[in-house]
Amino acid sequence: MLFFEVRKLPKGIDIDNELELMLSLFRVKTEEELKQLEALEVPIVTQAIGAYREVVVSPQFRELERLRADARHNEASALLNAERKAEKAEREKWQGIVADKDAENEQLRAQIAALQAQIKTGS
Repeated sequence: MLFFEVRKLPKGIDIDNELELMLSLFRVKTEEELKQLEALEVPIVTQAIGAYREVVVSPQFRELERLRADARHNEASALLNAERKAEKAEREKWQGIVADKDAENEQLRAQIAALQAQIKTGS
């Protein structure tokens, strides 16, 4: 029994249309899709994929990727920090409101106790 790999083109791509093939490189999302295009053995596409692979292993590209990752991490950290500050400020605001209400309640309890004492003494 013979086994062979079916080389499927991404939907709607014409192998004879180099422009379409080159543009399809920009839509590739997985290594598998990249290999499918490479397997077509269209020289210009194969060269473009080779150039891409050469660039992504270069130290300059890796450094740029590291810097991008650091920037994303720093941005996420800054957003998290801002959210935490906002939550802390909100919590402190409500703690202040609760403390004010507790003080008001304590004053009312004292007034009630004083009134109850007046009632008991009959004055």
